[in-house]
Amino acid sequence: MSGEISVKICGLTAPDALLAAVDAGARYVGFVFFPKSPRHLEPAAARDLASQVPVGVAKVALTVDATDAELDRLLETVPLDMLQLHGKESPARVAEIRSRYGLPVMKAIGIADAADLAAIDLYSDVADQLLIDAKPPRNADLPGGNGLAFDWRLLAGRKYWRRPWMLAGGLTPDNVVEAVRMTGARQVDVSSGVESAPGVKDPARIEAFIRATR
Repeated sequence: MSGEISVKICGLTAPDALLAAVDAGARYVGFVFFPKSPRHLEPAAARDLASQVPVGVAKVALTVDATDAELDRLLETVPLDMLQLHGKESPARVAEIRSRYGLPVMKAIGIADAADLAAIDLYSDVADQLLIDAKPPRNADLPGGNGLAFDWRLLAGRKYWRRPWMLAGGLTPDNVVEAVRMTGARQVDVSSGVESAPGVKDPARIEAFIRATR
């Protein structure tokens, strides 16, 4: 892989995993605010973790169809650098959140087949970044973090869209090099692929994942 790949470690809940991510060179750290997720944090706990993140590492909040009241409470409590919208937010809602809070917004887009790629251009008009993830199964409780990959060949040859984008979905220390090679991604996001159990990050796997991208 030529050039450095930016890595986001998402779903952090414990200081040792956060430290491992920062020490290994993660550019983004993600905190999940979605009660159905095993990685869910209350804002007070996230605030304590966020206070340990050094300048230069972006603190990202993953929310799912959050209301203004929920976002107000979150941002009053936790010092954040970016909002990641992982629900069914419309382009109009993405634009509204971006305007209301004055923070960069990353919109997650689920991909299962070529027809899903049209949403990338749609959200490119309103989001600062895009997260290209595997579309969850129809009855899944979680919109992401399911450890599923999509067919990376769908992105082959598409070196860029109008916004920076990040590849997610089923990435592990063992397959991230191939995923980057096939898709041309310059940014990658991992959550379940660096865990020893659902919601439990493994510092050694975090370090191995980031080392693989180097």
